[in-house]
Formats: sequence, C-alpha cells, structure tokens
Amino acid sequence: MTPKEAADALDGSEYCEEGSPELFEQMKAAGLVAVFGASDDLMELRGAINDEFGCYGGGTAFLTRDGILESQCDCDECPYFKKIRSKATKITAIWDPPDIDASWTYETTIPCEAFTVFEYGEVYCHGFVFRLSDVPA
Repeated sequence: MTPKEAADALDGSEYCEEGSPELFEQMKAAGLVAVFGASDDLMELRGAINDEFGCYGGGTAFLTRDGILESQCDCDECPYFKKIRSKATKITAIWDPPDIDASWTYETTIPCEAFTVFEYGEVYCHGFVFRLSDVPA
C-alpha cells in the first residue's frame, strides 16, 4: 500500500468513520500513518502510529519515527527535552484556518498525500497520509 492508496481510501470519509480497522492494519503493515482531526482538540494518528495529540485551538506535535515526542520531565521547558525536540519533525494542527473551508488542516515538511473528511456534507478536515520512514529521525 502506498500513501496515495491510503489517502484515496480515506478521502471522502465521514467524521468519526475515518477508515476501518482493516485499513489501519494494512497501513501499519506498510509503515503508513494517517493524520486527521477529532472534536475541537485532538490530532489523531492511525496506522504505523496509533496515538493522539491534544491541540485545543491548534498546536504542534513533534514527531520521530518512534511516534509523538513527549517530555519525560515534569516540564516541557526542560533543556534536555528542548534539545531532542529541536531535532524532531513538526506537524502543526490549524483549527478553523482562515483561508480554508474546514475545521482542521495540517502543515508538515513530511512528504504526504492529502485526503478530506466530511461532516454532514461539509468539509470537516483536510488530513494526510505519510510514510513513517520519511520522518528524518
């Protein structure tokens, strides 16, 4: 399975019905990850990574090939965490983007394929699929 094939399978899905367990298992086997929004505060990652990132009103997740980077300290301002975070790849969640008709959209430097999720016939989210091996570190 390629990122394009996975994005095509997800494209046009309805909010809360994004993909099937079988599709996400196929994506996991192929090393692919889908990124899309949930509610007004979550970035969902499904496939080779199965996780979520809290981003009420928008936010940036820092990603490595192991998944979403999280501080092991009690403080995100820890110098050690800042150093490893500076080497991670960013996925920025944008809530209610001003120039795009959607609740969620995302920005990243990871090569990816886009898909659209709908809610009651309206665009809810512009998500994407990427190959985990394309994450630099």
